[in-house]
Amino acid sequence: MAYDYDIVFIGSGHANWHAAVTLARAGKKVAIVEKDVTAGTCTNYGCNAKFLLDSPFEFVDGLSRYEKAGITGNTEVNWQKLMAFKKTEIPTYAPLMEGMFAQLNINLLKGYGKLVDAHTVSVDGENVTSDYIVIGTGQRPSRLNIEGKELLHDSRDFLDFLDLDDMPKRITFVGAGIISMEFATMAAKLGSEVHIIEFADRALAAYQENYVETVVAKMQAEGVNFHFSQVVEKVEQVADGFRVTTAQGLVVETDYVLDATGRISNVENLGLEELGIEFNRSGIVVNQYMQTSVSTIFASGDVVDKTIPRLTPTASFESDYIAAFILGLNKEPINYPAVPNLVFTFPRIAQVGVTVEEARDNDNYRVVEVPFGQQLKFQTKLEDEAHITLIVNQNKELVGASLLGNEAGEMINLITLMINQRMTALDLSQMIFAFPGTTNGLINAVMMALI
Repeated sequence: MAYDYDIVFIGSGHANWHAAVTLARAGKKVAIVEKDVTAGTCTNYGCNAKFLLDSPFEFVDGLSRYEKAGITGNTEVNWQKLMAFKKTEIPTYAPLMEGMFAQLNINLLKGYGKLVDAHTVSVDGENVTSDYIVIGTGQRPSRLNIEGKELLHDSRDFLDFLDLDDMPKRITFVGAGIISMEFATMAAKLGSEVHIIEFADRALAAYQENYVETVVAKMQAEGVNFHFSQVVEKVEQVADGFRVTTAQGLVVETDYVLDATGRISNVENLGLEELGIEFNRSGIVVNQYMQTSVSTIFASGDVVDKTIPRLTPTASFESDYIAAFILGLNKEPINYPAVPNLVFTFPRIAQVGVTVEEARDNDNYRVVEVPFGQQLKFQTKLEDEAHITLIVNQNKELVGASLLGNEAGEMINLITLMINQRMTALDLSQMIFAFPGTTNGLINAVMMALI
């Protein structure tokens, strides 16, 4: 049977467009179905917007460390101008992507995509057929089911809409995960009264505890109020803003409440039940080839039920794998490399591979602590608290790391390369790297740990 397309993708984010581009360049006839802004969450109201807004604060934070070296000044971020710039920059990305799709003859079908059968997708009621279908519908913020839930905002509101032309004088975050910690860092540096309410007894539960404690202490010093072991019960509008009340009796008066209690996969109304495709609240179940229970239908990115971190690079990796699988270039099961991740607090926290908690419970690993910020201060840019924890296996190979410091984002990528390439101290000693530089100090630290 002749189908309309070789591959139809539902969703235009990183989980899908990488494969679409590869397949189109290979001569395949490709369509992408998108009901929202082209290029998905990360490009329009996620990673890109967050990084643009965060970067100026990185400079401000860095300069503050140099007061002891004689650098003074009243450097501050103008939030209104920064948001105005974001509104001119970020909206240009979707048209750029649409232009690339058009250049590659990828048909962008605007509308709601729903599965009809193993080879058919309905786009707002009109059917298109294809050899293969790839679902990459991502996730969305979850909302607390509490009294006053309609008064809550989410990360998309913070990054995408017009709610925050002016940073609220009082802002409250529900949840102490990545989103809250990153946004609260910016709000505090702008002088807002910031509250973070968390049901657990600590923030950032997935990250090295002593590193998180360092970040929390710094945020507290900047005025952030943490309320742990508190369960938000209701939010109500009052004369001068909103009132947040917890089951434990905490009451916080605020101007803006952001619910950052998690994300859920976009699996509803896709036609999964009718086709017998297994899914749950965590996402669509796939096999080791990223196929659903219907072999012609794949799933990719955050919508997949998986334990691997849900990150943009992970979604891109899965998308590239699916393209190679369809083209017959790779028929092996998907094999994830070490996946680094980064929290944009000040200082940053990054980790990859075997965690410190896993290593300390296993005699096959050795934990090496490197007080990086206390060694050569010119390399760490006077960041005294900068620290590295390295995990080494019995073969003297680096298998994991956790980093604290504002250079952690760049350093974790280099460490990830070392882990994935199983580099030894001898391998590193056979290379020459630029000096001076933060990464040069990192490489020396790793070499010492691997000897």
